[in-house]
Amino acid sequence: MTSVGEAVVEGDWEYRRLRLPPGVSRKAAMVQLSIHAEFAGWELRNVRLYADGTRRIWLRRKRTAADRLPGLST
Repeated sequence: MTSVGEAVVEGDWEYRRLRLPPGVSRKAAMVQLSIHAEFAGWELRNVRLYADGTRRIWLRRKRTAADRLPGLST
């Protein structure tokens, strides 16, 4: 099961952390990251692979003007 952290906002960028458990294959991880990129606009920032096989992934995306100004988002 993939766990998704809350988004962190820093300047013009929004960051989100994912955790992939040890049993997830490299190809399955690639598919999950491709879905995040294609449908939600995220790009890969950093991947850490730990000795037990767990992957910690940071994604980022540029914030839009609607995200920055309260009351404009739909």
